[in-house]
Amino acid sequence: MALGVLLSVLLVLSCHQQVSSGSHVLTARPGVGVAWLDSDGTREMMSQSSTDQCDRVMNLSAAERCAFVKNTPDCSLVDGFISYLYLAFCLLPPNLTPLTITLCIIWLFFLFIILGLTASKFFCPNLSAISTSLRLTHNVAGVTFLAFGNGAPDIFSAVAAFSHPHTAGLAVGALFGAGIFVTTVVAGSVSLVKPFTVASRPFLRDVIFYMAAVFWTFIILFRGTISLGEALAYLGLYVVYVLTVIISAYIYNRQKHSANVTVRNTTHVPEFQSSDSDDEVPCLTNGTIQQDYEAEYQPLLPYSESTSQILLSSLNPVDNRKWRRKSWSWRAVKVLKTPLEVLLLLCIPVVDPDKDDRNWRRPLNCLHLVTAPLVCVLTFQSGAYGDYKIQGEFPLWLLTLLLGLFLSTIVFCITTNDCPPAYHPLFALLGFVVSAVLISAAASEVVSLLHMLGVVLSLSNTVLGLTLLAWGNSIGDCFSDITIARQGYPRMAISACFGGIIFNMLFGVGLGCLMQMARSHSEVQLEPEGLLTWILAGSLGLSLVLSFVIVPLCRFHLGRPYGIFLLVFYAIFLLIALLTEFGKIHIVH
Repeated sequence: MALGVLLSVLLVLSCHQQVSSGSHVLTARPGVGVAWLDSDGTREMMSQSSTDQCDRVMNLSAAERCAFVKNTPDCSLVDGFISYLYLAFCLLPPNLTPLTITLCIIWLFFLFIILGLTASKFFCPNLSAISTSLRLTHNVAGVTFLAFGNGAPDIFSAVAAFSHPHTAGLAVGALFGAGIFVTTVVAGSVSLVKPFTVASRPFLRDVIFYMAAVFWTFIILFRGTISLGEALAYLGLYVVYVLTVIISAYIYNRQKHSANVTVRNTTHVPEFQSSDSDDEVPCLTNGTIQQDYEAEYQPLLPYSESTSQILLSSLNPVDNRKWRRKSWSWRAVKVLKTPLEVLLLLCIPVVDPDKDDRNWRRPLNCLHLVTAPLVCVLTFQSGAYGDYKIQGEFPLWLLTLLLGLFLSTIVFCITTNDCPPAYHPLFALLGFVVSAVLISAAASEVVSLLHMLGVVLSLSNTVLGLTLLAWGNSIGDCFSDITIARQGYPRMAISACFGGIIFNMLFGVGLGCLMQMARSHSEVQLEPEGLLTWILAGSLGLSLVLSFVIVPLCRFHLGRPYGIFLLVFYAIFLLIALLTEFGKIHIVH
C-alpha cells in the first residue's frame, strides 16, 4: 500500500511538472550517466542525459510514441524478459496508461516478493549449508556467505543496473539510498524498539569502514572514471574488512579466555560469559528447541510415508501449527506467497544440516535434477539461451531436459526415502546456483521495470533507485532486524545493519563495474549530473559522521532520542531529495 501511495504522489507531481514546463520542452533529468572509454581515452558513449533518448517519448503525442519506441535503440533494453516500454506504448492504448502503471506496480511488488523469498528461503539456507560443509567459523561465514545471502537482491540489482548506461543511476541511487535507509530508519527503529548499549569497538569498526567505502565512492563520482585497479580496490577493501573482523574476534576471544582463566585461578568462581562484543553473537537458529518441539508430534508407532506422500508434503509450504498461531494479516500474505513458494520448491533444492535427514526428500530432489538445470538454461541472462540450438539443430533446453531425466532416474534407483546419499551436500551447490540465477533474472526485471516507470513518470533513475529499489531490497532486512531486536538481540540487529550495507556498497559497485569492463573491454566512467546525486552522497556521509560523533558522546547508548533523531534525519533527507527531483531546489547560476 505504501508503494502505491508513493507512486500516486510521484505521478501527480510529475504530471504537474510536465504541465508547468510545457508539452514540447525537453528537460534534462538528473542522474548518473555511464560512458565507456576506449584505449585512446575517447568516449564511446556520452552521459546518461545525452544518450538516453528514450526520455523524449513523453514529449511526443500519443500517436507517435509507439513508432518512437520501436525506432529508438535506447528504448530496447536487452535485459529482462518483457519490453515494458513496448508494452506501455504499443500493446496497450494510450488512455490506459494509468492502468498500465498500476499493473506494473503490482508486478513490481511480486518481483520484490520473489527476490525476498528466493534469498531468504533458498539462497541463504544453501549458503549456510555450504559454509557448514566447508567447516567455516561463524565469523568467516557471517561476513562472507551470510552477507552475500542477505545482500543478494542489492548486489544483483546493482550489477543489472550497471549493465546499461541509462540505468546506472538506479545502482548508485539504490546503494546510497539503501545505505541511508538502513543506517537511519532501520537503526533508529531498533533503538526505539529496544534501547541498548552498543558494543563500542565493533560499532566504530563498522562505521569507519563504511565511511571509507562511501568516501571512496564519492571520490570516484567526483573524478568520473573507474579503472580496473579502482574496481578491484572495492573488493580488496572488503577483504580487509573481513580480515579485521576475524582478527578482532580472535583477539577478543583470547583476551576473554585469559581473563576467565585468571579469575578461576584466583577466586575459584564459576566461569561467566561477557557480552561486551558483537564479534560473538548468539545463534537464533534454536535447533534443539525446534527438534524437541517437533518430537512431541512424532508418532508413537513406526510410520513410513510413501513416495507420493513425501512429494506432496514437501511441496506444502504451509505449517498447520504455525498457521493456527498467526494473525489474519500474516495468513493473507502467506496466501499470496504460497503459489510462488510452491513454484520455487519445485525448482530449487534446499539442504538443512541441522536436520537429521538434512532435508533429504527423495522424489522432490530427483525432480530437482530435471527442473533446476532447465530453469537455469531458460532464465540465465533473461532467457538468452532459451532458443539456442547446438550446431543450429538441437535445442539446448531439450538436451538439458534429457540429461536431467537420465540423471534423475539413476539417483532415484540407487537411493532410498529414509537415508540421504553421501553426495547430498552437492544439492546445496545446485540450489545456490539456481537461486542465484533466479535472483539475477528477477533483479534484471526490476531494473527494466523501474526504467520504464522513470520514463513514463519523467523521474530520474537516481530518485527511483533511492526510493523504490532501495526500499524494496531493504524492507525485508528492516523487519528482520526489528524482530531480532524485539527478541532481545539488538546488538546483532545493529551489526547486521552496518555489516550488510558495507558488503552491498563494495561488491555492488566493484563487481558491477568489473562485469561491465569484461563486456566492453574498457574503463567505466560515471558522470553525476544534477544536484540530487551529490545530495544523496552527502546525506549518507553526514549521517555516518553524526553517528560516529553522537554515539560515543552518548557513551554508546542507543536510546529513544537517538532513534527519533535518525528517523527525522531520513524524513528531512527524503523531502529534500524529492524537492530537488522536481526542481523546487536547484543551483542558481
